[in-house]
Amino acid sequence: MTTLSSGFARARRWLRDHPLAFDATLAFCTLVAMICSSFTDPGDGHGPPAFGARTPELFSVLLMTLTAAALVLRRRRPMQVLAVTAALAAVEYVLMDPPAPVVMSTVIALYTVASRTDRPTTWRVGLLTMGGLTAAAMVFGSTPWYSQENFGVFAWTGLASAAGDAVRSRRAFVDAIRERAERAERTREEEARRRVAEERLRIARDLHDVVAHHIALVNVQAGVAAHVMDKRPDQAKEALAHVRDASRSALNELRVTVGLLRQQGDPEAPTEPAPGLAVLGELVTTFRNAGLPVEVACADRDRLPAAVDLAAYRVIQEALTNVRKHAGAGARAEVSVVRVGATAEVTVLDNGRGSAGRRPGTGPGSGTGPAGGTGPAGGTGPDGGGPGGPGDGDGQAGGGHGLVGMRERVTALGGALTAGPRYGGGFRVHAILPVEARTGEPDRPGTAGGTGLRR
Repeated sequence: MTTLSSGFARARRWLRDHPLAFDATLAFCTLVAMICSSFTDPGDGHGPPAFGARTPELFSVLLMTLTAAALVLRRRRPMQVLAVTAALAAVEYVLMDPPAPVVMSTVIALYTVASRTDRPTTWRVGLLTMGGLTAAAMVFGSTPWYSQENFGVFAWTGLASAAGDAVRSRRAFVDAIRERAERAERTREEEARRRVAEERLRIARDLHDVVAHHIALVNVQAGVAAHVMDKRPDQAKEALAHVRDASRSALNELRVTVGLLRQQGDPEAPTEPAPGLAVLGELVTTFRNAGLPVEVACADRDRLPAAVDLAAYRVIQEALTNVRKHAGAGARAEVSVVRVGATAEVTVLDNGRGSAGRRPGTGPGSGTGPAGGTGPAGGTGPDGGGPGGPGDGDGQAGGGHGLVGMRERVTALGGALTAGPRYGGGFRVHAILPVEARTGEPDRPGTAGGTGLRR
């Protein structure tokens, strides 16, 4: 049974791949059926048909052969084939009595037209063919006009039109379903690629925040320890302790962030919450230990949504890191977070005297853009070119992504960020964050740049 079904399946696939061979086979079978039927006398309707009671004329055999041969081209020229077969069938009804069943070829041709054209065309062509052949059979036949043979012509041609239209509708329905499935698949793939790109950007932002902050502090404290190692070993030990704490924090945050890249089945990433304003004091302490005096005025820090809370923390972290890198010796910073109506405003000010070429976004020709120049590499530590070491982080060594990352985080929530020099010296970073995120995502860590990844 399995062998028989597989044989039919192979034959069907072969015929589908070779439509001309299928049409030739169909034409031959139709010719055989017409010739066999032409030997049958239907009788007077009171008894069974008698086979061999009559013999078709040579002209009828010629017409049957021509109409069957025309069916070979029914897919390529459906209208022309229908016209030829219908005309020859009408000639048979007019000239021969009793007529041979040439109309069988017309039925197949009419089905082909109905299955390959639109419905209005099917109705027009079908009615014309049905009416013309039925009228020819009724007018020129020797049987009464109400005989079953005449109405059979009408019924078979009408059935061919209806069957062809039904097949065409089903094909269109199946094609529409297949197209929708393919479009949905493409949409899912595009959505997956978009989400992957967004996730990569979020992870890149987190890595920048972690590295820029902690490595800057390690750089400063290591420079201080190197300067005072011989004369003040106690202060050097204190600086090295800060280096150890900052590096440990950086490693922990990097482990959490990189843990997001694990494949399914790997050990789960740590579930500690993302940083926010609740731990702002610890962040400020690290900068104070690095020699940057910071004053903080923060209100309603516990009532901000998670996405806004995280974005505010990252903006403050990046802004203070830039102050420590670029403001120069003796700089002071002020941080304020206030709730104003439906928004939260984050402001970071400093009175630094660092050179304009080394402040992010204030280099020549860069104005307050997100990736302003920061001048050539050079030290920015408390002793000029010593502890700061080579490179300027967000300027030369860091690629200028600090303000870009801040601005992307804020705009992802529907807020705005401005950064630029203050009148009389110093620098100002000001972010306005809506209390409710407008990105259409749930209010959870992970919105606004994907900083809620550590859950």
